[in-house]
Amino acid sequence: MPHKAASSALSRYTVLDLTRVRAGPTCVRQLADWGANVIKIELPEALDAAEGLGGKRHGPDFQNLHRNKRGMTLNLKDPDGVAVFMRLVEKADVVVENYRPDVKNRLGIDYESLKAVNPRVILGSISGFGQDGPYVGRPGFDQIAQGMGGLMSITGEPGKGPMRAGIPVADLCAGLLCAHGIMVALLEREQSGEGQWVDSSLLAAQIFMLDFQAARWLMDKDVPQQAGNNHPTSIPTGVFETADGYINIAATGQVIWERFCKAMDAEDLMADSRYATGAARSENRDALNAEINRRTKEKDSATWIDFFNEAGVPAGEINTIDQVFADPQVEHLAMAESVRSDAVGDIELVAQAVKLSRTPSTLAVAPPERGEHTDEILQDLGFGADEISDMHQRNIV
Repeated sequence: MPHKAASSALSRYTVLDLTRVRAGPTCVRQLADWGANVIKIELPEALDAAEGLGGKRHGPDFQNLHRNKRGMTLNLKDPDGVAVFMRLVEKADVVVENYRPDVKNRLGIDYESLKAVNPRVILGSISGFGQDGPYVGRPGFDQIAQGMGGLMSITGEPGKGPMRAGIPVADLCAGLLCAHGIMVALLEREQSGEGQWVDSSLLAAQIFMLDFQAARWLMDKDVPQQAGNNHPTSIPTGVFETADGYINIAATGQVIWERFCKAMDAEDLMADSRYATGAARSENRDALNAEINRRTKEKDSATWIDFFNEAGVPAGEINTIDQVFADPQVEHLAMAESVRSDAVGDIELVAQAVKLSRTPSTLAVAPPERGEHTDEILQDLGFGADEISDMHQRNIV
């Protein structure tokens, strides 16, 4: 099938996708969902029969990561395969890879080699720790980056040891930031006419996402600690028990604190000198949380959430994932979208979280089967039927 764009926003760009597992596919998914002509390149099945780290091809993880792409097979370990790849590069705008830093040099598809073929091409590279430096040879993995990047030291309850986040934060953020960098490079190319190398890493992305927690150290030399469900600086913010479960409450700042006390019919807390100011509430956080918790247990979650939101105090449910997608606001936001897969049937995947009024993103096509579009892509490059058949026989494609 010809390229079926998921959006008109990036439909003029062609992207060659060499990525695997999660960080790289997350990057390319952003480009594909906004309409780029993405060609996912994999090894021929005869050379790569084992299940990859990304899980089963028809499983939810793979399907969610690789929608809106076409797929071809190509053996980049063979010089003839590299030659075919370079013909693709001649017409491409972007190449994205998340190999170990030395692999692209061994294959001959490093930035300088790509640039010699197409000076306008942009190479997006994602690694564990960067393209050089003392850790360049280390294998990268999300949880390793979460630990080295400081996130695990501030996640979890005090005294119970480091805790990973429930999603692969480093992988996802490295991918999203690389996609952002690629779009910046595409914009800059309109002025200079030249491509460039965009480099992100799990470690750098994880540190960037520390945000104010990192700034606390850099500016004040304050080392953040674990705070469990409590916000580290805005108090009281956290998880509180109700008559039928738990809710989140964020009564941060003096104005919202006073609204909160009135909504709870707890003006006595406002009058208590231990809680009169933000600094006092921080110093006496444990006692304050215990007092709030004693009172929230008197009513059910829905009642408190209505009370607080009507009073202008942020509060909300703590949903399981099934409850998330049953929530009326989530349904209104259309965060689950359907697509038809010939291999799997009708499936629902997670929609883009950004909405554009004129050029929206959609799920145009399900992820490709391995090599599903190899022949048509080779034909577009000018290869004849005999040449394509020969490449199949030699496992070039």
